[in-house]
Amino acid sequence: MEQNPTIRFGVIGCADIARKVSRAISLAPNASLAAVGSRSLDKAKRFAEGNGFPAAAKVYGSYDGVLDDPDIDAVYVPLPTSLHVRWAVVAAQKKKHVLLEKPVALNASEFDEIIAACESNGVQLMDGTMWMHHPRTAVMKDFVSDAHRFGHLKSIHTCFTFGADADFLKNDIRVKPDLDALGSLGDEGWYCVRGILWAANYELPKSVIASREPVLNEAGVIMAVGASLHWEDGKVATFYCSFLSNLTMDITAIGTKGTLHDRDFIIPHQEKEASFYASSESGFDDLVTKWASQPSKHTINTDLPQEALMVREFARLVAEIKFNNSKPEKKWPTISRKTQLILDAVKASIDKGFEPVHIQE
Repeated sequence: MEQNPTIRFGVIGCADIARKVSRAISLAPNASLAAVGSRSLDKAKRFAEGNGFPAAAKVYGSYDGVLDDPDIDAVYVPLPTSLHVRWAVVAAQKKKHVLLEKPVALNASEFDEIIAACESNGVQLMDGTMWMHHPRTAVMKDFVSDAHRFGHLKSIHTCFTFGADADFLKNDIRVKPDLDALGSLGDEGWYCVRGILWAANYELPKSVIASREPVLNEAGVIMAVGASLHWEDGKVATFYCSFLSNLTMDITAIGTKGTLHDRDFIIPHQEKEASFYASSESGFDDLVTKWASQPSKHTINTDLPQEALMVREFARLVAEIKFNNSKPEKKWPTISRKTQLILDAVKASIDKGFEPVHIQE
């Protein structure tokens, strides 16, 4: 493989999140911004000018322009979820590796079409769950995997909420049934479910039950919802997501011997510094007036923000395929599919009157 090969990225669509990922592509040492496409050529030009695209980057007035460009190795797809299956499949058919925004699809059946297209065309597929690539995540995983400090996992609780303004609640694609029909569940709930699966070593639960009285907008799109997940060995998880509450992004994992707390697990409070708290065999003092030992704070620094680390890892996998004839890494689409299966189960539980829905791979 070439030394330090650079993977050339095209961006199809100019959503707000594409601004953040375009910056990440610029920051990643093994990636470059090579093209952007929009349904409007003027919009694509403005996006390129406003988001650090080099002068040599190509600008197209269509998504097909990017996908037909032989100089593009990979595409980032920040389009509305309803368009994912169409454009991700086309991208794969045109031999472009696919970095796909979350939620990856409207349901697992759609995502299976994307997986099949990527596998049959030998291209890498990864979703845009950025926190998975922060070095803090690996350190936290070491703790929850430590039988001596953490013990056996018993429960996980996650939460992601933010208070959306009136314009968001009226006009954002995430409140439109024809664009992102899963609403808060697909946007915030994706992160919550991924955090639960991450803590559970990606073991799917046996059943999922949506909490009663989810909040829906006039179009029937979910604005706030919670759910509980249940495993055969007795593990239990809960999550809550909402567009209608103050910004919060928590994960708590509780084991027989230890507890993990992270108050900013999705987007760190600081771009290049992130912390979490861990405690083991906790207890009170003799008079039960305070804890005998305080949870320990662990801070991890990084030179690159987590979104650039995500791009770097994706580009590394693409380079292995392009220059070293490696096979696409199946870990990432497998994790994506499990996350989507649980979103599907939550939605099905709501539709069935909040009855338990059994998970089937």
